[in-house]
Formats: sequence, structure tokens, C-alpha cells
Amino acid sequence: MLASIFSKTRPINYVLLGGVLVLFYALHMLQDQSWLGSYTTIGLKVTLLLLLAGTLFLTGFITLKNTLTKTNSYALLLFLLFQVLFPSTLSNVNVIIANFFLLLALRRLISLQSLVTPKEKIFDASFWIFAAALFHFWCIIYIILVFISVVFHVSRDYRNWIIPFIAFFAVGIIYFMLGLMVGHEFFDHIIEELTPSFDFTYFENIYQNIALAIYAAIAALFVAPYVISIPNKPLNLQSSHKKILFSFFIGVGIYVLSANKNNSFLAFTFAPMAIMGANYLESQDNIWVREIAAALIAVIAVLIFVMQL
Repeated sequence: MLASIFSKTRPINYVLLGGVLVLFYALHMLQDQSWLGSYTTIGLKVTLLLLLAGTLFLTGFITLKNTLTKTNSYALLLFLLFQVLFPSTLSNVNVIIANFFLLLALRRLISLQSLVTPKEKIFDASFWIFAAALFHFWCIIYIILVFISVVFHVSRDYRNWIIPFIAFFAVGIIYFMLGLMVGHEFFDHIIEELTPSFDFTYFENIYQNIALAIYAAIAALFVAPYVISIPNKPLNLQSSHKKILFSFFIGVGIYVLSANKNNSFLAFTFAPMAIMGANYLESQDNIWVREIAAALIAVIAVLIFVMQL
């Protein structure tokens, strides 16, 4: 059974998940085989696959390193299933890079709880967030999570409130230097994304619409119990779980505000959703509830994926 297989963090689980990612990535990419004739494009596709794998396993690292779940692989499994549910997340270059950077930022913000080198962690997180915004502009609102983290842990030192602005100028200088070297085209996609869009009629087929509806239902199933459970978590972990919750809503905000909307923008919610889902699964005392929930999500994700091939 699926839930039983991933109830532990065995090395074989990582191999299985990596293999499944490669399989679905290949199926998605091979719909159009024109890129196989270019070594440059092949190199780009392989790099994207490595970034997707990095994002997947970084989610697992954040989860286990900070004790956000018990020692299981549920978060990794759910993250992968969400990618399968929305195949466009496997090919949107800017979203893949931006999401990877946001996870690097989230890693630093959650580790801020230790109060070891807080200024470095605030700068690093802010830097990665502004770097992500270069690839997808509305990732910039993730900076809200930096200030929330400062409030939670190190609000008394005024310098901690200034550090994100220093990171902003650092990224800005690098960006403008690259823009001067490459040309004004380097700025075009940022300018196009500045205006928020609330147009949700972007679906190319009915299956994209169904996938979004299913994801919203899964979110309702995972988020509500998670919110209720936070006060019952160990005191030293409550702030970390609150950051996960805030990161989910910020991810939703990125999706809502983004121009030229498509389902791939939901990738910014995958990591927190996977962590909340893992908490939901491990909280179920009845093993059959865990098995049915995990299997149902897996079957639906695969069916939606196949229908869009």
C-alpha cells in the first residue's frame, strides 16, 4: 500500500520518487520531440529535471531537518503527486527556478528559530526571494514571510528590519548590471508581469479546470486540520508550522496576482501543501484512511496527467 511504503524514510523511497519524477518528466517532454535534435536544448531539459529533483528533495530536507513531520516520506510523495497533477509545472522554466529559490529562502527562515547567525539567515532568505522575483515578479511578496519571521524571533534588534532592504539593493545592482550587459530585452518580462491580473479563464482544456478544482478540495482537506493542530504542536515548533501556513497563503497570493496565469504558478504552494498533507496523513489513526487518501490523490493525479498527454 502507498501510505505504508512511504511511512518511513528509507533510501529506496528516494530512489522510487526520483524514478517516478524522471518517468513523468520524460512523458511530458516527449510530447514534442523537436528539441531532441539540439544538444543545447537537451542540456537545458536535463538541467530543469535536476532542478525539479532538487526542489523535491529540498522539500524533504526542510521537512525532516526541522521536524515538521514525523520520520516519513509523505511530504515528498505529495509534492511529486502535485507536480504530476499539474504537468505544466514540469516545463515552466521561470517557475521552476523561482520556486527553487523560494525553497532556499524558506529553509533559512525556518532555521532562524535556532537564533544562530540570524542576520545572515535574514539576508540569505531575502536575497533568494528577490532573486526569485527576477524570474517571476510576484514572488516578491514572499518577503512578507521574512518580516513575519523577524517578528517571531528577532524583532528587538532594529538592524534585522533593515537587512531585507540591503538584500534588495544587492540583487537590484546585480540585475541592472546584467541588464546593461545583455540589453533592454532583459527587463521586458519583469515589466510585463508588473500589472496584477485576476483573469482565471486561462484553461486550455477541461482537465486543467478539473485539476484546479481537485487541488482546491485537497487544500481544504489539509489546511483546516493543520490550522487547528498548530496550538497542539510542541511550543518550540509552533512558529515553524505557522511559517509553513503563511508560506502557503503567500503562494496562493502569487498565483492570484500573476499575469498570464496558468496552473504552473500553483507550484509555489506545493511545498507547504505537501508538509500540511503529511501532517494530515500521519495524524490519521486508522491506517485505511491514510491508504485511501494517498491512493486517491495518486490515482487522480495520474489520470489527469494521462488525459493531458
